[in-house]
Amino acid sequence: MTRVSIDSDLCIASGQCLLTAPAVFDSDEDGFGVVRAGSEDGRGDPMVKEAVRACPVQAIVWAQE
Repeated sequence: MTRVSIDSDLCIASGQCLLTAPAVFDSDEDGFGVVRAGSEDGRGDPMVKEAVRACPVQAIVWAQE
């Protein structure tokens, strides 16, 4: 199974993930990116790969488990 996650140590709260794939990503109370609960599998959203590419600090991990 493929899973998406955000490395909170790298995230700089640019919001690119949320703008690119809002069905999968959200932001926490401080504006940092998070994966929406239940969306760890990417929900079949083709924009997840674009969000990975768009992250300015490569904080999004899209990996096979």
